[in-house]
Amino acid sequence: MAFPTDQTTSRLGQMNATGDDRSLFLKLYAGEVLTAYEEKNVFMPLHRTRTISNGKSASFPLTGTGSAKYHTAGTLIQADAIKHGERIVTVDDLLISTQFIAKIDEAMNHYDVRSIYSKESGNALANVSDRNIARIIAKAATVTTASLAATAFGASFTDEVYTANFNIGTTTAHALDGAKIVAAIYAALEEFDKKDIGGDKVCVLPPAQYYALLNVPSVANAAWLNRDVGGEGSVASGVVPQVGGVKIMMSNHLPSTNQASASADVEPITSTRTAAYRANYTALRGLIFSQDAAATVKLLDLGVESEYQIDRQGTLMVAKYAMGHNILRPACAISLNAV
Repeated sequence: MAFPTDQTTSRLGQMNATGDDRSLFLKLYAGEVLTAYEEKNVFMPLHRTRTISNGKSASFPLTGTGSAKYHTAGTLIQADAIKHGERIVTVDDLLISTQFIAKIDEAMNHYDVRSIYSKESGNALANVSDRNIARIIAKAATVTTASLAATAFGASFTDEVYTANFNIGTTTAHALDGAKIVAAIYAALEEFDKKDIGGDKVCVLPPAQYYALLNVPSVANAAWLNRDVGGEGSVASGVVPQVGGVKIMMSNHLPSTNQASASADVEPITSTRTAAYRANYTALRGLIFSQDAAATVKLLDLGVESEYQIDRQGTLMVAKYAMGHNILRPACAISLNAV
């Protein structure tokens, strides 16, 4: 009995049984990296972003305020000038997350392994970008005067307005008092309104302060939770959706240490622009801000490359992006501190 010398093999990574027998694996891997990145990233959709096709930076225009005056009948009307400025956002070095997978055929067939690697790549990139954006928004909140703006930007925009920051309290107990946190949020909202800062606001708190809003002795004394007086949220489900019309979110990525020096850099990367994210964040216990507080420029959005290396008998997979962040309008960010 004659047996066939060749068997038809079903290649799991081949598109329509033709072409590269690994093409689908990279697409699946890249898709899972993107999914993990989007799930992990909190701050990215909360501020301004722009994608550029080339170059190292992008300019965001600033427009001053108009003025009004009374007109005397018969006199020539003279137009008033509106001042203009700009903020430059420069792209950081390329950020990468890499894995090298040996015994590639075995790895490709074990989707649980690929899933773990892809999720970790997405999480690693999302964590760095989220922490950098949080730091930039926190730095925006520290620019409370024209002199500080001149230091931060090299020159202050003369039509810029500035907002003050607010303390939750002076002790650790104060910083974990839900009523004091809410009072600081309302004080920040009042400050925004006094300075005519429009736009939707969001408040991001670290876990300790977020759960302090839920860990109250009596809901009756917590108006932000008491539905009888229009409060929202649920102690049972651990959700605080709004305070004063502001969405409340939680993030582990708010800076909380003194990162003012190069020796305190928290990212395991080398970048020519890590100084842009350095400041003393020891007192920070929350941020309330609008979309115009900071801006991000993306040169290379999230992407994945893969190469099988014969000399190493394995595949190198690289997830990467190139983007940068900077303060846009400092008045649009207020920090809630404990000092």
